[in-house]
Amino acid sequence: MLIYLWAESHGGVIGYQGRLPWHLPADMHYFKTTTTGHTVIAGAKTFASFGRPLPHRVNVVVSHRAASEFPAGVTVLNSLAAVRQYAADHPQDQLYVVGGAQLFNGLMPDVDRLYRTTIDADFPGDTRMPAIDYTQFAKIGEQVGVRDAANPYDYVFEQFERR
Repeated sequence: MLIYLWAESHGGVIGYQGRLPWHLPADMHYFKTTTTGHTVIAGAKTFASFGRPLPHRVNVVVSHRAASEFPAGVTVLNSLAAVRQYAADHPQDQLYVVGGAQLFNGLMPDVDRLYRTTIDADFPGDTRMPAIDYTQFAKIGEQVGVRDAANPYDYVFEQFERR
């Protein structure tokens, strides 16, 4: 099952200069607890932003670079077709596509679920989430985040499933 997991602010901003443009610990905790024990699939730039393979997860990187350029234990796939085949070969697994925008755009016809954190704030951004036709999805969950000193923005965790 392919699942998109991302956070976006106003205007669909998902990144700025290779990083998240906000600091929202609650979203990082949500990401960690949601993906731990599962597979994360990231483009090379997104994977590089982690600084290391994510622990307690199967790490898959989509890149044209050689597997030897990535840390040991990281699975490298060289195309969207290879991601689709990987998903077909792992039908019982939850495969979390976590960015970047090219992966989100290229795998849109294949995604089964969407896990979106919506941040009610404006941030500078050079990377935006591709448009999603939400009429193809039904909202199956929503949790309003708690705004506090550590998490200074209003935010909502939402889950959608393809109809």
